[in-house]
Amino acid sequence: MAEGSPTVRRRELGALLRKMREDRGMSVRQVTEHLLCSPSKVSRIETGQRGATLRDVRDLCDLYGVGEAAERERLMTLAKEGKQQGWWQSYDLPFATPMYVGLEAEALCIKDYDSSVIPGLLQAPDYIRALHREPLPEPPDRQPTLELVEQRVEARLRRQELLTRTDPHPLRFWTVLDEAALHRAIGGPAVMRAQLELLVEKMQLPNVTVQVIPFSAGAHPALDSTFNILEFAGETPDLVYSEGLAGFIFMEGDADVARYTRVFERLRAKAATPEESAALMLRLSRQYEDALRAAS
Repeated sequence: MAEGSPTVRRRELGALLRKMREDRGMSVRQVTEHLLCSPSKVSRIETGQRGATLRDVRDLCDLYGVGEAAERERLMTLAKEGKQQGWWQSYDLPFATPMYVGLEAEALCIKDYDSSVIPGLLQAPDYIRALHREPLPEPPDRQPTLELVEQRVEARLRRQELLTRTDPHPLRFWTVLDEAALHRAIGGPAVMRAQLELLVEKMQLPNVTVQVIPFSAGAHPALDSTFNILEFAGETPDLVYSEGLAGFIFMEGDADVARYTRVFERLRAKAATPEESAALMLRLSRQYEDALRAAS
C-alpha cells in the first residue's frame, strides 16, 4: 500500500485553506477577486476535488497572512503529496471509484451499510468476477473484457489489504448487511457458499464486525439506501459516500455525517449480533451446499 493517499492530502489541504478563509471572514468571491481566478477553482481546491499548485498555496498564504514558515511549509508539503499518484490510479476503475479508494486508503474507520451486495472489502474473488461479468445495458463493444474484469478483481483484492495491514494500523471496518445480500445468489450456489464462508472467516479479525438485519426485523430506515461513513484522523473531515445508478454522492457536511451516523446506529441496533449473524451465514452456506448436491 502507498504510504499516504493523495486524495486525503488534497482534502486535508482544502479543509485547512477553507478554515483560514473563514477565520478571516472572506467569501470565495473575495478570494477569486484577489487571485483573478474562477470561484469554481477555489471551491474545488477547498473540497479536495482539485489539487492546489505550489503557486496557489503561496498566493493563498499571502492573502490570508500566513507568515509562519513552518505553517507555509506544511501547506506546501500537502500540495506536493496531493499531486502524487496512488497505486489505484494504474487500474482502469469506474469513474467514482479512484476517488473513493483514495479516501478509503487512509480512513481510520468505515461504517458500511449494504442492502443487496456483500461489501467490496469482504468479497471473495469469484464473487467479484461474477459482479463484473454481469452484462451492462450497453452495446457489445462497451462490455467489460475478461482482462478488464481480472484487473478490477486484482484492484479490489489489493484494497482488502487494508484489513490486515500493520503500518500504521488495520482499518476498522463495521458493516451492517440486509439479509437479502446473503440470499442473492451472485455467481451461483458454489460462489455464494465460498463467499459466506469467507465472510465468517473475516469476522474473526478483531477490526472487522459484520451484522445482518434479518428479514424478520421488518422495516428499517435504510431500506432503499447503500452508504459508507468514512472517519479520518487530524484535520481531514469525515464524510458519507453513497452510490447507485443515479450516480455517486460525497457528503461531508456535519449535519449529513451526523444524520447517517444516527441511521447506522439504528441499523446496528436492529441487526442480529455478530454471533447470530455468523450462525445465519453458516446455515445459508449449508443450504447452498445442498443446492449443489441436488444439481449434481
